[in-house]
Amino acid sequence: MLLSLVLHTYSMRYVLPAAVMMGTAPTYMLAWGAWRLLSAVLPARFYREVDDRLYTIYQSMVLFFFENYTGVQVIIYGDLPKNKENVIYLSNHQCTVDWIIADMLAIRQNALGHVRYVLKDGLKWLPLYGWYFSQHGGVYVKRSAKFNEKEMREKLRTQMKAETPMYLVIFPEGTRYNPEIPKVIADSQSFAEKEGLAILKHVLTPRVKATHVAIDTMKDYLDAVYDVTVAYEGTVDHKGQRKLAPSMTEFLCKECPRVHIFIDRIELKDIPEEQMYMRRWLHERFEVKDKLLIEFYDAKDSKRRNKFPGKSVHSKLSLKKTLPSLLFLGGLTASMLLTESGRKLYVKTWIYGTLIGCLWVSIKP
Repeated sequence: MLLSLVLHTYSMRYVLPAAVMMGTAPTYMLAWGAWRLLSAVLPARFYREVDDRLYTIYQSMVLFFFENYTGVQVIIYGDLPKNKENVIYLSNHQCTVDWIIADMLAIRQNALGHVRYVLKDGLKWLPLYGWYFSQHGGVYVKRSAKFNEKEMREKLRTQMKAETPMYLVIFPEGTRYNPEIPKVIADSQSFAEKEGLAILKHVLTPRVKATHVAIDTMKDYLDAVYDVTVAYEGTVDHKGQRKLAPSMTEFLCKECPRVHIFIDRIELKDIPEEQMYMRRWLHERFEVKDKLLIEFYDAKDSKRRNKFPGKSVHSKLSLKKTLPSLLFLGGLTASMLLTESGRKLYVKTWIYGTLIGCLWVSIKP
């Protein structure tokens, strides 16, 4: 019985991080909401600067748990510039932790507040977060025929007009690569074969629409495109077959020892402008990703598995970049919850913030 209790407690290691990250959301939203109201008569650029700083505080706290708390080793390959840039970040997609990987790279460039996402439209209904991601510069898109190119261009042009620093994260596959759902993988491969494209094993056939709109709209605003390939060590079963990448819960339970991140910085001049040619270029980039992942998972020489080729750096994130944010937001939230009026405000923020957010995103994308 004691052993069972120990094992149960061990498996619940995600509870504290989840409670803190979710629990501080109303506090953060109150701080952001107050600033949003105060800045209503100020230039958009001034609002964005403070909004980015606030976002940095919250996401730094998130990274405390996903890096310092878990102790995961972050192994970086390729060329990650030390200085912040206006970029589009293209990555393979296999789990919810992929969102955090973008934060891991951005904080190492002092660009954490600049991270914005191209997201599936359904995520806009997330309590508190769905509305805020849109306010922070995120772009919600629908798939296939429902994709609204004009709407996305207008959102990006608004950001450029306000001189918003851009670290725009796009997952071109459109959905996660999940080895436990072979039909999605098979359909993706069949589509590639029908279109005369190379069949990919460890990634899905990428969709070009959002990538093309983003690059085409911001081509004179961007410094580069980051082509990022991510692999989570430990995602192979006893038969050597690839298994599902860790969820956020599993990651916070310290079930992933190392994350391998390969970065290829691409100049805009090396990317074709027309959508037809960009589609071919994007597929070729995913062919490169596929080869890297084949090497990582399937290399015949066991010594070459569980790593990407080339030089790598074990990049450890300093507590100085994350702990102050945790103490600040945690302290504010605890102070609020100590008083009856604070608790009422806290609950009302969850309820009315969610309702107002859902109403807002249903009217304005």
